[in-house]
Amino acid sequence: MWRDAVVTGASSGIGESIARSLAAQGTDLVLVARRGDLLERLAAELSGRFGVRAEALAADLTSADGLERVAGRVPGTDLLVNNAGYGAFGAFHTLSYADRAREVGLNVTALTRLTHAAVPSMAERGRGGVLNVASVAAYAPSPGSAVYGATKAFVLSFTESLHAELKPAGVHVTALCPGFTRTEDDQPTNLMWMARDTVARAGLEAVRRNHALCVPGVRYRLLLPAMKIAPRGVLRTVSTAVWNTAVRTHGSADA
Repeated sequence: MWRDAVVTGASSGIGESIARSLAAQGTDLVLVARRGDLLERLAAELSGRFGVRAEALAADLTSADGLERVAGRVPGTDLLVNNAGYGAFGAFHTLSYADRAREVGLNVTALTRLTHAAVPSMAERGRGGVLNVASVAAYAPSPGSAVYGATKAFVLSFTESLHAELKPAGVHVTALCPGFTRTEDDQPTNLMWMARDTVARAGLEAVRRNHALCVPGVRYRLLLPAMKIAPRGVLRTVSTAVWNTAVRTHGSADA
């Protein structure tokens, strides 16, 4: 469906899986991440395997220069995938403020800037898509990852609003809200952890169908209604219990 796409955070994890899925569909790619060496290898592999054009664009989206270089490549693209993001585990007061500011810059500011660069031309031509990667953490308090949860709540609200605004113009806007996802092969394999390829395929199918939200996995879709209707006090209590368990397991609040 998509002629070309810009994918941020494409060098690993969900972003890499999204890039691979798009290449298999014949979509030309601009791959964005900080690690130029990984991007170059991935671009060469996808070009050779699927016959698509794949460009590696190494950029730090938390820097003004890096963000504007990528923003300059976004107008005219068919699909923008805002996947780049990160979070830290630890009590807020124990963590570096500079790093938390970078977290907000990547998860919120960069996503907003690139979306703003993409949608005017999409609306003008009456087609295009934006897939913003949020998280199920957007639906509940996140003790131990307070800034991450707050940034993903922004992404969710922002994306739902844009979905409503741009639907009449023919532009698809979707928030992908995964739960625990195995971004590396050596991560846990239990019922609450999902494969990154599964998450990637679900997100791409959702934006193709112009669904406002995509929560991959039956177990998370069943959990979500309870999270929406539960009193906020209950959610805080449960989230705090999870946080305290994690602290006891790891031995410190910033493990």
